[in-house]
Amino acid sequence: MSIDISQFHQVFFEESFEGLEAMENALLDLSQGVDDPELIHLIFRSAHSIKGGSGTFGFTAVAGFTHVMETLLDQMREGEREITEAALNLLLESGDVLRDMLEAARDEGEFDAERAASTQSRLEAMLGQDSGTGATAVVSTVGDEAVAGWLIDFKPYTELLKTGNDPVRMFRELAELGDLQVEVETDALPEFHDFDPEECHLAWKLRLTGDVTREQLDEIFEWVDGDCDLSIEPLASDVMQPAQEETAGNVENPPVQEKTQDSAPPVKAVDKSGDRRVDERRKGDRRSAGSADSSIRVSIQKIDELINMVGELVITQSMLGQIGSGEIEEFDAGRLEKLRDGLQQLERNTREMQESVMQIRMLPISFSFNRFPRLVHDLSSKLGKKIDLKISGENTELDKTVMEKIGDPLVHLVRNSLDHGIEMPEERVASGKAETGVIHLNAFHQGGNIVIEISDDGGGLPADRILAKARERGLVGEDETLSHERTLELIFEPGFSTAEVVSDVSGRGVGMDVVRRNIKDLGGTIEVQSTPGEGSTFTIRLPLTLAILDGQLLSVGDETFIMPLISIIESLQVDQAMVNSVAGSTEMYRLREDYIPIVRLYDIFGIAPKTTRLQEALLVVVEHEGNKIGLMVDELLGQQQVVIKSLETNYRRVEGLSGATILGDGTVALILDVGGLISLSGRGGSGRHAGADDEQAA
Repeated sequence: MSIDISQFHQVFFEESFEGLEAMENALLDLSQGVDDPELIHLIFRSAHSIKGGSGTFGFTAVAGFTHVMETLLDQMREGEREITEAALNLLLESGDVLRDMLEAARDEGEFDAERAASTQSRLEAMLGQDSGTGATAVVSTVGDEAVAGWLIDFKPYTELLKTGNDPVRMFRELAELGDLQVEVETDALPEFHDFDPEECHLAWKLRLTGDVTREQLDEIFEWVDGDCDLSIEPLASDVMQPAQEETAGNVENPPVQEKTQDSAPPVKAVDKSGDRRVDERRKGDRRSAGSADSSIRVSIQKIDELINMVGELVITQSMLGQIGSGEIEEFDAGRLEKLRDGLQQLERNTREMQESVMQIRMLPISFSFNRFPRLVHDLSSKLGKKIDLKISGENTELDKTVMEKIGDPLVHLVRNSLDHGIEMPEERVASGKAETGVIHLNAFHQGGNIVIEISDDGGGLPADRILAKARERGLVGEDETLSHERTLELIFEPGFSTAEVVSDVSGRGVGMDVVRRNIKDLGGTIEVQSTPGEGSTFTIRLPLTLAILDGQLLSVGDETFIMPLISIIESLQVDQAMVNSVAGSTEMYRLREDYIPIVRLYDIFGIAPKTTRLQEALLVVVEHEGNKIGLMVDELLGQQQVVIKSLETNYRRVEGLSGATILGDGTVALILDVGGLISLSGRGGSGRHAGADDEQAA
């Protein structure tokens, strides 16, 4: 019976992309001068695993390319080749090519064959050069030519069986290649009472005769690399190469893969004029693993907590079942009290289970931050700048959906800091700074939000040039005076820029309106602080999740609305003496030292209210991006967590509303969008209404 190995593709791709991330981070650490031999071992293991998996699943182009990388890494690992900056940069570029090839394999698409061939040729050229240690690298031919046979010394580590590997299956594959003789060694077997059936204490000496290549053997044993001691030597007397030496640079013969009806099709290559700039390869627009499905890895601890919650829920359900199992006539006051307690317990269990389920979607923001070391490395080299990237708070968790959507704004802000924030080294030295600039990414929780800070110690935003440009464009009057904070906010105006030359990397201000709009769409805000000569800090505040919010239920006529609690400043009974009209139209309420516009929700949405008299209603004061308004409502109904349903997906986009939810009684309640309501009120949506004259007369 054949097995459809395509069912394992998604796991392979997820692990391969994780391996690429680990490989890239280790290469960047080496390029920064970190002296740790384990890093090159980690890089080699990542490449080796990708090569083995791609060969197994029939992605021969990926396996062949990775084989050349692996050969170069093996020479570095064995000390035969010096680790140079040129080699590290080439390996980083090779990782980009490998990522493109894997994405093409995953999506059954095409990769840039010209770029892959060019990079592979450069790897081969480097392999053909002197190793850098004064000795010429030895090239073995054993891997390609079949010899009379092989002697194999196979000593698994005790944990090998727990990795899912089976020596018997491997021996069957060897027996299919030739005549196999097996000798088992039992010297390491423990006493019977100490025996653990999940541990391996056996070793084997194998003699395989027949026309078998070294690569065929490597293909069988590559899955146990790192989990055993393995020695492979040829039986042929004229071949004395050490077992660990493999063919260097032989990309014409990638690892042999037996074709089966279940093998995946090879990745298709397409020729492209691939003059791709280094900074355009890493804009964070990678597709999620799997073209159709997206998956998420969850810690065992979170799963255990969820299972415990389910157990508590079952116990509560059983208790309620016992209460209601008797005859209805026997349902006395004692049972009623137990029922009340049971329902309260059910409510607690449900809320705790909801929180546990939401935790499953929470991921550390390191998944988003991990792209930036490479981005800073590449762009700082291109721009001729020296920049040190510092990351903190990378274990701060937020919802997977929020993380996916915040990636592009973060990339834009970091690129701005790289290009226009940090000065050139000589300019920094002349101003008394260290020649190496610092960009700091920081994330932390604050209340019900996650806060992300992108700061640099560069030259800061030029407030005078920003104000002059704003006056030139008519955004600010010639005699109008703005505070420093308000001046900096002008960079978020559409198309605003003070850059004299538009760079292919970024333009500080260019696209900042898009950044703010994307963050606003996530229910977040962005603020900027800057000091001339000292640097700038952009602060982003986002909700932890887009699926659930804590809301205040409001009643207007027969309709129920929900206002996010985070937007509410206070609610109050209206004092008519504090109400004034501006230019005879807009109503303003004096709240201590501020005047805030009054928005009548029944006017906005065309609802018949219970009253049109302000003094008989309530005013809910809300804030968005520093702007306050007072919402006139009939009454407050209570607070609760609600699950957000998209209006745009199920109906269409409605200004002033961010979504909808279903209440406990089955009715639909609309969720208010403060920013949209402020926009509507500014366009006259909350002007004088039909009953305004009556109120003034009263």
